[in-house]
Amino acid sequence: MATTVSPASFSYVEFDAGTIAALADDLATKIGLGADVPITIEIDETSALGHTDLESVDPVHIRTESGALENPKRLRQFSPEHAADVLGRYLLRAADRRSDAFADAPSDDDLTLEQRTAWDVHSAGRLDRLGFPVNRQRWRYAFRNRHGFTDAADVAFEQLWDGEGLSWADVARISEETAAQNPGPLER
Repeated sequence: MATTVSPASFSYVEFDAGTIAALADDLATKIGLGADVPITIEIDETSALGHTDLESVDPVHIRTESGALENPKRLRQFSPEHAADVLGRYLLRAADRRSDAFADAPSDDDLTLEQRTAWDVHSAGRLDRLGFPVNRQRWRYAFRNRHGFTDAADVAFEQLWDGEGLSWADVARISEETAAQNPGPLER
């Protein structure tokens, strides 16, 4: 497997394309993406923001702003942990989209915030089981923000985090059922 990182050398951030490619190759191997799947990671080093998109799944093309891969305590410095989290979730999304179990998933642009967060939680849980550092509490909080600070949301979070072999229908159902129980903001 050979991941291509663009640009090949960086001017604004202290990143190394070879390090990023090796991390992506390791992630893809552990995820089971397949050695024959070409992966391109395009990094906009001129933006300290962290927006990331999965541009295509065949071949896999991830476009991200450099802030997504930075150490938040040392700006412009590469963070292997943040990179593993971001790239891992998007590589898992690519692997999911290439499988029959997620064939009916809407495009990324058509995902609701709740669906996107539920899918991210499911992916983060899988990364955790693969041994990559993931901040479970951060994802619990993100899930609660979209699905409610309720016992039902906590149960749904655990289903997604621990879920093995979930399909898109499972992820969407868990998200939808939990969001429906969200009492919403308190009225004044």
